Amino acid sequence: MAERKPRKANVEGHRRKFMVIVDETPECESAVYFSACRARNTGSDLQMLFVVESEDFQHWLSVEAIHQQEGEQKAAAVFRLYQRKLKGWGFDGITLHQAVRHGSKPEQIVEAIEEDEDISFLVLGASTSAEGPGTLVSQLAGKQAGSFPVPIVVIPGALELHEIEALA
Repeated sequence: MAERKPRKANVEGHRRKFMVIVDETPECESAVYFSACRARNTGSDLQMLFVVESEDFQHWLSVEAIHQQEGEQKAAAVFRLYQRKLKGWGFDGITLHQAVRHGSKPEQIVEAIEEDEDISFLVLGASTSAEGPGTLVSQLAGKQAGSFPVPIVVIPGALELHEIEALA
């Protein structure tokens, strides 16, 4: 097992970050709201990560370039949406970071955490769907949970914002 880098959120010059994976799913709003509440309540920062999932375009480089460009545009739109929501919820005082990565979502999440020693928590929203909590929650909070580099917080998508605030 590779040696894990220590988290530096409590070292002078560093600030704890709650990292939330943003997308267009309904449960994402719950995760963003919880992360913002925790960031405000603990004097921490909020890191939003959007992952553009890679497709297999080996023979069609121009198609891959278009896919990546469209992914960047979608990420920008999702960031704008959550910036407006955060402001509307009264969280305009927290420090917000945004990042876009390309590739496999689980791999990119782990790499982002390994590269930024201030990330202390990963926050995910769980779907209310009958099919289960969602692929990402199942992958990360399931079989990888025991070896994950930071705690994973899973927010049930059925919680109302006032319930999330009471828990945060």
